[in-house]
Amino acid sequence: MNAMAPARTETQAGFTLVLGGVRSGKSRHAEHLVMTAPGPWTYIATARAGDAEMQARIARHRDDRAAGWHTVEEPLELAAALDAAGPAPVLVDCLTLWLTNLLLDERDIASATDALLPALARRQAPTVLVGNEVGLGIVPETPLGRRFRDEAGWLNQIVARAARQVVFMVAGLPMVVKAD
Repeated sequence: MNAMAPARTETQAGFTLVLGGVRSGKSRHAEHLVMTAPGPWTYIATARAGDAEMQARIARHRDDRAAGWHTVEEPLELAAALDAAGPAPVLVDCLTLWLTNLLLDERDIASATDALLPALARRQAPTVLVGNEVGLGIVPETPLGRRFRDEAGWLNQIVARAARQVVFMVAGLPMVVKAD
C-alpha cells in the first residue's frame, strides 16, 4: 500500500491508531476518520485540566469539533469508557495523556493495558485512538521522564500490534504504516 494513501474508513470491527508528534495533525485526522461513520460520535477525552493553559487547550479542542460529538471525560478508566460508548463511533484522545494519568496516580499500567485491549476487541463500531510518538526526541533527564518515554513506547507497540490500521502523522500528512 502506498504510504501516503489516505486511511480507509473504519467500517468493520477493529480499530485505528493514529500516532505522531506534537501538532502533527493527529487529532484532526482522527476526527475525520471517525466522522466518516454516521454520528453521533463519542469523544473520550483523557486529559485533565490541571492548569489554565491545559483548560484553554481542552476548550479549543472542544470548540473545534463539529456538531454531533458527545464528550466523555475519562482520565483513567478507559476500558470502561469504551464499553459504555456502546455502538457509537469513538475517538480516544489520547493514549499518551491516559498513560500520564496512570503514572501520576501510581496505577498498574500493565493491568490497565490488559483491560484496554479486550475492550477494544469487543467494539463493533469504528474506533480511533490517538497517541504521541515520544521516542524520536532526546533522552529525558529525569527517571520519571525516562520511565514515561519507555512506557509510552511499549504502549504504542502493544496497541499498534492489535490495531487493524496504524497511521503516522507528519506535518499534517497521514502515512499509513499498517493496514489489513
